[in-house]
Amino acid sequence: MLSCPNCRSKDIGKIGINQYYCWNCFIELSLNKGLIHTHQVEEDGTLSSLDDLFEEDQRQYGM
Repeated sequence: MLSCPNCRSKDIGKIGINQYYCWNCFIELSLNKGLIHTHQVEEDGTLSSLDDLFEEDQRQYGM
């Protein structure tokens, strides 16, 4: 099961193909080639990457 690399919550909702949203810390997650990419949704609707806040091993996801 997918868990948020930021808060470790499992309260994750699917919003698109390989796109998810953490309802605990309000960040968007996307899956690509076994890695979780994290994004903050800005006020204007754009996404800012948060990947640099996490080590690659924290963002790995076994499909």
